[in-house]
Amino acid sequence: MKSSSDHSQPRLPKKAPKSDVNRNGSIYFAVGLVLMLFVSNQLINYKTYDKSAINIDALNLDDIDEIIIPLVDLKLPPPPPPAVVPDDIQAIDDEEKIEETVIEPTEINQEDEIEVEDIIVDEPIENVEVPFSVIENVPEYPGCEKGSNANKRKCMSTKIAKFVQRKFNTDLAGDLGLTGKQRISVIFKINKSGDVVGVRSRAPHPRLEKEAARVINLLPKMKPGRQRGEAVIVPYSLPITFKVQD
Repeated sequence: MKSSSDHSQPRLPKKAPKSDVNRNGSIYFAVGLVLMLFVSNQLINYKTYDKSAINIDALNLDDIDEIIIPLVDLKLPPPPPPAVVPDDIQAIDDEEKIEETVIEPTEINQEDEIEVEDIIVDEPIENVEVPFSVIENVPEYPGCEKGSNANKRKCMSTKIAKFVQRKFNTDLAGDLGLTGKQRISVIFKINKSGDVVGVRSRAPHPRLEKEAARVINLLPKMKPGRQRGEAVIVPYSLPITFKVQD
């Protein structure tokens, strides 16, 4: 039998396992902590701007200066005239026969002999001039054929000077009224044949120039000068000086 004490105390209901709040408390705490950190971060990084400091002006087209572009008159050249087409057009007969040129091969056999005609080449004639002071073989004045080249040069100069002294008319300067020392410059050439050519003179008076040219043209024929064994033209200069007595 049950005692009376058992009937006097009330019975407490038993807790259900699924309805226990403290069972998931750590999860709820972690979720709440994450939400608080997110909200705090957004509040810290939130920025505000003063809209009155931003000035947005509208573009006024009236404030833009008007630019006037001048018109340029381009002068273009006139077009070329149209091509003239002839009125009469002659048709060409297609059946006209055209002679064909047959080109024969010109190959030469190495064993064949080729005959070459004698070719005559004209040697060019060059009027080479070699100065009297440097020529290998000076022109030989009559009586200066012996000795070395230097002796022949000296002999020729001496004989030409004596020849001019004998032939030149020194009294001509006095007749022309000239006084004192007179100088005449004469240049001539001894050609490949040994003749005196191309006489030119310069003097205080034209008559003295003519007299000097006359005397030089009287020089005898010489043996022409030679350079490398070939006859060449040799230019020669001669100063003539004399004094007219008062």
